[in-house]
Amino acid sequence: MRLLFEELARDEIRKQAPDTLALLPVGAVEQHGPHLPVGTDRFTVEYIARTAAAEIAAQVPVLVTPTLPFGSSHHHLPFSGTLSLGTETYYRVLSDIAESLVIDGFRRIFILNGHGGNNELIQLVARDLALKHPVNLAAASYWTIAWDGLVTEDAHADAQLPGHSGKFETSLMLALRPDLVREPRPHRDAPRGSDPRSFYSPYRVELHDSWQSIDGFTDSPDQARADTGERYLATIVASTARALIEFYRMTR
Repeated sequence: MRLLFEELARDEIRKQAPDTLALLPVGAVEQHGPHLPVGTDRFTVEYIARTAAAEIAAQVPVLVTPTLPFGSSHHHLPFSGTLSLGTETYYRVLSDIAESLVIDGFRRIFILNGHGGNNELIQLVARDLALKHPVNLAAASYWTIAWDGLVTEDAHADAQLPGHSGKFETSLMLALRPDLVREPRPHRDAPRGSDPRSFYSPYRVELHDSWQSIDGFTDSPDQARADTGERYLATIVASTARALIEFYRMTR
């Protein structure tokens, strides 16, 4: 059975849609420091979505849509290499794509996010469409799905989780596309780790020019390793696979 939406013909999609989970990966095109490609978020979330789908295909009928490459990334526009949709535009674009899946006949849609700036917006899209249509939606960033497993792997220690272009993301890219990681990677002394309890802090802080002040990357990318990235990816894929199965089964 094919797993990629774009490889099917229209009648095949129409037939499969009512009983199939549509997995919609969303990423971003934005600066990732001086060492990572601007497509980092798309590369990672697309790999996670497709690999998790392959793992569950024997248990759950699933189709992975094309990845939405553009995200809500205006906070990275001061740097070169960013292609961003504004907050309202991103919400509308993602709503239209997800609603297209509803019209196609899908009754279970899972939005899987790979960019921090999309995190709140994907949840709003899922909430609003489930109110508008008799369908079931879920939305999450891959690091929140896999949080407990990543903490067990110490991904939060001496690094931001997920951070931005730091040790965590750089490790993922060293595992996925080492040919795209530029050397030398920057260093930052005494990087601050993440609270292991949750991705969500008690309150949100937004500081003007904060991204410029850290040159567009968190913690210390030179501490990243490919083998660490491979372990992180395995944890993320396994956690995502479990979440997809759980969502599918609760919506029967």
